[in-house]
Amino acid sequence: MNEKEVLGLFEKHNALLKGHFKLSSGLHSEKYLQCALVLQYPDAAEKMAKALAAKLSAKPDLVIGPALGGVTLAYEVARALGVRGIFTERQEGKMTLRRGFAIKPGEKVLVCEDVVTTGGSTKEVMDVVKELGGVVIGVGSIIDRSDASPDFGVPFYSLAKVEVKTYKEDSCPMCKSGSLAVKPGSRK
Repeated sequence: MNEKEVLGLFEKHNALLKGHFKLSSGLHSEKYLQCALVLQYPDAAEKMAKALAAKLSAKPDLVIGPALGGVTLAYEVARALGVRGIFTERQEGKMTLRRGFAIKPGEKVLVCEDVVTTGGSTKEVMDVVKELGGVVIGVGSIIDRSDASPDFGVPFYSLAKVEVKTYKEDSCPMCKSGSLAVKPGSRK
């Protein structure tokens, strides 16, 4: 699956939104990639997960993603690889492992996220994995929306690179024109 095919799925499912958005990073943008609109279709989720799994240089023992955006992708990539798929959640503002999920010391772990912008959530998940004795062997995402791909210290695999101009709130031209930003992401 190439970048054009991935972005074609976003277009097909009206998942590239246009407007005035406040991203989870606090930055503002005129475009927003709503992966959930694509991932709601099992055939599309499976196809992208298999494509991401095929890019890996080593097979993990476990795939993990942050709730909410990384849950479906982590599960589908895990299914494609024939390994466990789990997720982290925020509890009192801190990323944590709950629901009886466990990571065994030395387990090789792939962290999956739907969209990587700053890499903040991904790094929080990596910290959880490391605290529990797991070994992060890579990071995967459907979309790399970062200005410069974040340095995770491990290989970073994505299916598509999308450039979206972002603004700090105090220099956002949409805010200056009186437009109110909406926050479509999972962190409100």
